[in-house]
Amino acid sequence: MTSVDDKSPADAKVLQLAALGGRPAVPRGMRSLPWPVVTDADRKAVLDTLDGESLVSNADGQTPVSRLEQAWADRCGTRWCVGTSNGTTALQLGLAALGIGPGNEVIVPGLSFIASALAPVHQMAVPVFADVDPVTFTLDPEAVRAAIGPRTAAILPVHLHGHPADMDAIGELADRHGLAVLEDAAQAHGARYRGRAVGGLGHAGVFSLQVTKNLPTCGEGGLLVTDDEEVARTARMGRQFGEVMEPGVERDYISYNLGWNHKLSSVQAAFTLSQLDRFDEYEAIRTRNVEAFLERLTGLPGLVVPTVAEGSTHAWHILRFRLDPRAAGMPGEVTPGAFRAAVHRLLRAEGVPVSRYQLMPLSEQKVFQDRVGFGSGHPWAALDGPPTECGDLPVTRAIIEDSLTLQKRHLNPDAGEALQRYADGIEKVWANLDVVARMAGAS
Repeated sequence: MTSVDDKSPADAKVLQLAALGGRPAVPRGMRSLPWPVVTDADRKAVLDTLDGESLVSNADGQTPVSRLEQAWADRCGTRWCVGTSNGTTALQLGLAALGIGPGNEVIVPGLSFIASALAPVHQMAVPVFADVDPVTFTLDPEAVRAAIGPRTAAILPVHLHGHPADMDAIGELADRHGLAVLEDAAQAHGARYRGRAVGGLGHAGVFSLQVTKNLPTCGEGGLLVTDDEEVARTARMGRQFGEVMEPGVERDYISYNLGWNHKLSSVQAAFTLSQLDRFDEYEAIRTRNVEAFLERLTGLPGLVVPTVAEGSTHAWHILRFRLDPRAAGMPGEVTPGAFRAAVHRLLRAEGVPVSRYQLMPLSEQKVFQDRVGFGSGHPWAALDGPPTECGDLPVTRAIIEDSLTLQKRHLNPDAGEALQRYADGIEKVWANLDVVARMAGAS
């Protein structure tokens, strides 16, 4: 490694770490890029809805909600799509429509956003946490197999960060044990598994339209897709107070089963429909930008870049990098957590906007540790015995300890140059691994 002292003063300033007084690799204007990209077409779609179309989803005739539902069902290769107020309510409605309730257990990954595990609790079912694959970060089928018990009613695989879970293996386990499969595809719009779109691989699938997602709305929204007409019908009833709402039939205001107010607004659906017109273009550009970025980083010792399993495509919603101190040549006393913390500090100083995403396995969230739930220990108290224990989740714990993520900045189709600057910053830190070692050792 050439030392900074061997360079000209100008070169030395570029190579010196920003944390030690050098020039940051990433200009401030590239550290955060806007998402979603809002165009005049998006504004027109919203204004047209405000000026003329129904503002609710339960109106007769075509609405922005019904048009979005049809368009997304077509993309997922499913017969039905039900728009909801957000991705979490879509998960809850999906579980409700699949008959999941008190006394049931639902297997969820230990590494995911909190909504994946809250949705079963909202249905008075108990989440059972299974470990994840160390490369794809999705449910490990062997961990699922070990977690299946007499009260297991469903498996909730999460296509985390945009990479599909191993749906063949999960589907085989579900078929063997008679379990429902609800896909959490909140981060995986457009991803494919064995040539099929995620969301259409289980009994039902759920997407989020939250403003940070690859397919966003102007706030919150969700979509549930399924090939099962009864599941779709029950979900539609559930989003509308348990009522049966049919085009051309006068509303009777009778709640036939338990329902909520989980409807998607027409304004948000109209915004998403406009975004959907550019979805394929943005996805193709994003894939090229991300692949060029990762190609720069592949081969840096101790930096494990995200990859795509054979037979899958990646939506690249989040990029997660694992850090291996031994492969990076760190001294033996440097732990993965200390290495990650030192790299994180130095990258942020360079202007590379990495973060940690999740700080603990889902099983350690207080809502599940304290088991307050709905009071009196429910839903756990509704089981006919002690809940299935999930174990220590060693892979989930290791991923959280040794990884950093890049979120949202790369979604913008103009992010190519910024990603290359991020690569500059990462390479710069890796050119100073001696400094990283001293910082990590001191911590």
